[in-house]
Amino acid sequence: MGKGFRGTVTDFPNFNASSDAETLYNAMKGFGSDKEAILDLITSRSNAQRQEIRSAYKSLYGKDLIEDLKYELTGKFERLIVSLMRLPAYHDAKEIKDAIKGGGTDEKCLIEILASRTNEQIHSLVAAYKDAYGREIEEDIIGDTSGHFKKMLVVLLQGTRDDDNVVHTDLVEEDAQLWVLLCAVFDEYQKIAEKSIEDSIKSELSGDFERLMLAVVQCIRSRPMFFAKHLYKSMKGLGTADNTLIRIMISRSEIDMLDIRECFRLRYEKSLYTMIQDDTSGEYKRTLLKLCGGDDE
Repeated sequence: MGKGFRGTVTDFPNFNASSDAETLYNAMKGFGSDKEAILDLITSRSNAQRQEIRSAYKSLYGKDLIEDLKYELTGKFERLIVSLMRLPAYHDAKEIKDAIKGGGTDEKCLIEILASRTNEQIHSLVAAYKDAYGREIEEDIIGDTSGHFKKMLVVLLQGTRDDDNVVHTDLVEEDAQLWVLLCAVFDEYQKIAEKSIEDSIKSELSGDFERLMLAVVQCIRSRPMFFAKHLYKSMKGLGTADNTLIRIMISRSEIDMLDIRECFRLRYEKSLYTMIQDDTSGEYKRTLLKLCGGDDE
């Protein structure tokens, strides 16, 4: 697929954090709120710019922008906008925290995040989780999962880092080279075994461990196709898996959304934009369509 930036959300030109903070403040003061103004501004700023807006908002008004947005907005739209305001690693950390808290475990969330993130992103996630919750993510996941599934999640959490926990600048390049190498290994495996690595996993494994291993292989083959499939599954049939839809649209909007759209169109013969349009409504839909960035029909 394409090289370099393949996201749909970029830095806003002539950016002014204080001016944007004032716009958001005015959109929320008084009775009711100007939801259109809020979604237009937040979806047209990069995550780094949103962090500057949050700081400026605190300086100007002495309040936390995220808390004000939570107070003013409701439902799926609120979840989407508030999630956009978090740093990516902290958003991932909260998703994992939510996935393992309470009685049940959202294994699908754990699989999606830990199978698809780069070593660098995993490292940032581990640090963000510790900072946000004062706990080790590894310990929490171990306490909430079991068997081979648990062991593989722990392996994925290791990432690639030295004993001093310093992330090196060549990690991204190393990660890309490893992916290319593993794809070649899978192709060679198919020649020798006369069946794909995916078919072997399906015949030998089961349950969450099988799903996790398949996700790892799919992400190595093509992360954009992996996310295209998960976006489709989140919207097809009755009801929408909104948590999955929100998580993927946010996490990929500044990375590879253009590639995901391309994969989606090729596989399902309809555009991601059209499916979002048909399956969602209101400000929630308009925000998702902004992150999608265009129609491929």
